[in-house]
Amino acid sequence: MSERLADWTRGEEAIIYQACASCGHVQYFHRGFCAACGASDPREARASGKGRVYATSLVCRAATPETRAHVPYNILLVDCAEGFRMMAHGENGLAIGDEVIAGFRPFAGKLVPFFSKGK
Repeated sequence: MSERLADWTRGEEAIIYQACASCGHVQYFHRGFCAACGASDPREARASGKGRVYATSLVCRAATPETRAHVPYNILLVDCAEGFRMMAHGENGLAIGDEVIAGFRPFAGKLVPFFSKGK
C-alpha cells in the first residue's frame, strides 16, 4: 500500500480522492481497495476544488458548545468535478445547482473545506 497524501483531515488545505486503475471508479473516502470492483490500492489525487451543489441544509441549532459560535451554518453535498460527492460547509446563500469552489476555514477548532460561489 502506498503512502497516503495529506489532506484537510491531516491539517493540509487539500481535498484528496481516489481513482481505481482497474475500473475507473472514483471515491472520496480513503480505502485500501476500490469500492466498486475490489481492486487493491487505488491511486490518490488532489481535487481541483470545483463542483456543483447537489443539496444544502442550513443548520440553525448548535449540536455542540464548540459549534454555537458558527450558527447558522450551511452544510452542503457537492458533486465535485472529478466525479465524487462530498459533504462540506459552504456559504449560507448557496442553492442547489450553484457552481462552487473550495477553500478552507476554521470550524469548531478544525480546518474544514468551505465552498463559495464559483465564478
